[in-house]
Amino acid sequence: MSQNLIRLPEVQRRTGYSKAWIYRLISQNRFPSSVKIGTRSIAFVESEVNEWINQRIAESRGVAA
Repeated sequence: MSQNLIRLPEVQRRTGYSKAWIYRLISQNRFPSSVKIGTRSIAFVESEVNEWINQRIAESRGVAA
């Protein structure tokens, strides 16, 4: 299974959330954690972000995920 990494601007685009809100959700363990990819670089596992988005959609539709 291949794992793709996406950077924060793409996560912001997909979720519609600001950087500060994403970091707040991460600190509350309510959003997938980032992966350190360099000394000053982070990324997110695309499949984890997609799963999180799909769970939000299911919750809003009243469907158990």
